[in-house]
Amino acid sequence: MQILNIKKVVLFFLSIFIASIAVAQEKQWYPSVYGANDEIGAANLLSPEIVLKATKLIKKGKTVNLGVEISTASPAFGHRIFHLQIAQPYQAGGSTFGPNKFSFVDEYLSTWTGIGTQINGVGHVGINNVYYNGNKAKDFVKPTGVTRLGLEKVPPIVTRAVLVDMTDYFKKEIVPAGTVFTVANIKEQLKKQKIKIEKGNIVLFYTGWIHHYITNNKKFVSGEPGIGMEAAKWLADQNIVAWGSDSESSEAVPGKTKAFRPVNQYLLAKRGLYNFEMVDTRPLVKEKVYEFLFVNGHTRIKGTTQLMVNPIAIY
Repeated sequence: MQILNIKKVVLFFLSIFIASIAVAQEKQWYPSVYGANDEIGAANLLSPEIVLKATKLIKKGKTVNLGVEISTASPAFGHRIFHLQIAQPYQAGGSTFGPNKFSFVDEYLSTWTGIGTQINGVGHVGINNVYYNGNKAKDFVKPTGVTRLGLEKVPPIVTRAVLVDMTDYFKKEIVPAGTVFTVANIKEQLKKQKIKIEKGNIVLFYTGWIHHYITNNKKFVSGEPGIGMEAAKWLADQNIVAWGSDSESSEAVPGKTKAFRPVNQYLLAKRGLYNFEMVDTRPLVKEKVYEFLFVNGHTRIKGTTQLMVNPIAIY
């Protein structure tokens, strides 16, 4: 009996020891694999070789805007608003400039940068106020902009993009909110589309959720289909640069956990990936274009962690 009790005690403390190691390993998500001072995460994977390889996907010379139109009617997360004001400065009463009667229109834009199609950078989401590569909010988040992890430091994102049509997989025009895409789901659809994910790629999911954009804004922001944590970890292990979807956050909401946006938290903060949200891939799905050259040259506003963008697909 004593031997059995000793064995139970040993196994008990061994299990605690193993669990403590697992917890410690989970906490050690920084420094980044790209170095303790790195600020651009998976963008480090981009290279001239990857760009040249991606250009070979251009067969027809066609271009497609992947960004949605943005206006005051656009749905947005929580507190975000968009306001555009038009003016003709110094031209009251129809005044003009010079003998050639020069006139012009100017715009004043007041907006949160996370409206419509957008890129979320590695400094956008953190874990208990610690962000990518161990950067603490108190050290780099300032009222006038972040002093580290800003998108102005990220190079143009030009690479091969893979489009995974999940409406085809689930046989639904619009995949229901809360539907979690598993690794098995994704692999099966990739096989059906006869494409593979490669290092340095961007993986985009088409769910049909974009049909609710503007037409039903309340529904658009109330939930969405998308990847869960299993797929998030698998995608990151494929050494991709970014993922995205035609939805508001590019992950399943509600998912299978009570955690708030856990996929974004894991992929941005821990793995240094970028998230392209509200990407309108409908024209590509219609033409069954599942791989293409993806080009994104975002505005270099110093100190911002997310920006409205209009990526271009070329095929």
